[in-house]
Amino acid sequence: MEIYVYIDESGSIHKNSKTQYFAVGGYFVLGKDKSKVTSTYKKIDKAIKTSKNISLDEEIKSYDMTDNEKRSIFNSVQDIDTFYGCVKVFDKNAMKKEIVESNIFFNYAIKLLFKDCILPLLNLNQINDSIEFIISIDNRNIRIGNLNNLETYLKTEFCLDNFDFIITYYDSRSNFGIQLADLIVNTFYNLYKDKKIVKNVLPVLKRKNFRISSFPGRIIKGRTDKIVCNNEFF
Repeated sequence: MEIYVYIDESGSIHKNSKTQYFAVGGYFVLGKDKSKVTSTYKKIDKAIKTSKNISLDEEIKSYDMTDNEKRSIFNSVQDIDTFYGCVKVFDKNAMKKEIVESNIFFNYAIKLLFKDCILPLLNLNQINDSIEFIISIDNRNIRIGNLNNLETYLKTEFCLDNFDFIITYYDSRSNFGIQLADLIVNTFYNLYKDKKIVKNVLPVLKRKNFRISSFPGRIIKGRTDKIVCNNEFF
């Protein structure tokens, strides 16, 4: 069984950064809907660029989008059958120690994203096959020497589970899935940073399609029900 996960980050985990929050996340989708999500986003992205006379090769970051553009994207993708947004938000002010190595902490953050936001939505008792998580991540903040560390780390952390992890790093300019992940993680990052920034976007989001968890602790916002598993999906 294949589950596709698209991940980006907002904020900063660099030890010299003064930002209070750091968020990692995006969305996951089952194989049958993978192309539908990205093609839906691509269609809206093209319409936005055409209306603004922007080159189709240029990436529009979430902070450059209007509220109406963000709402249009969320309204179009969130009801696709197996689309689920997932974000883990870290309050750095609550940590007892500073983040010394950003790549190590990033790996830890991804593990918590899976443990708190993805795996709790899967009814593992109904899934008999092994699960292959095919993960796409923006490469802009990953040092070349650490590209293989996350995959090894996740396989080790979940060695008692019938999971496999395949990770590929992309330039977000060429990957619409990561661009959508950027919009999702940035939206919920701003919810914690300054809710006024996203006050006009949040009302269109449907609880059934998003699961957000904060750190420290495991406070959950959004979906808590497990995804219904049936033969159509698996």
